[in-house]
Amino acid sequence: MSIVFETSLGNFEVELFEKEAPISSKNFLEYVDDGFFDGVIFHRVIPGFMIQGGGFEPGMKQKKTKSPIKNEATNGLKNSRGTLSMARTNVVDSATAQFFVNLVDNDFLDHAGPANYGYAVFGKVSSGLEVIDKIAKVATTNRAGHQNVPAADVVITKAARKA
Repeated sequence: MSIVFETSLGNFEVELFEKEAPISSKNFLEYVDDGFFDGVIFHRVIPGFMIQGGGFEPGMKQKKTKSPIKNEATNGLKNSRGTLSMARTNVVDSATAQFFVNLVDNDFLDHAGPANYGYAVFGKVSSGLEVIDKIAKVATTNRAGHQNVPAADVVITKAARKA
């Protein structure tokens, strides 16, 4: 299944790994189908690491999410450049709607046992990686108690299944 993201800096497309990450993929698709991502921002941008979105509206207003899902970091997929992973807190099974796109190979985010459970990869940017790289270059600041927030909002105007 492919998802098209329209953003204020251009469009990119994502292919979901529904076989390897069925829980994360289904969860993500439900948020897409509900229009949850329309109008949210990329709220965390760290060049040479990742860009993160899916949880805040402009002004760093947090959106209400569904219940957390099971972490599928044991699926064998790697946090390599261009992959999408579920963001979470320090609690292993705490991912909801927030996701990040790896800008480089982030091996240290892969599952490495119970002590370093890792982050579940569930998709990959299939086209528009140059848009991801453009987002990674925006100027960032601190805002509302958060670091690495784009100084000018980078908005996901629409996310939808590819027709």
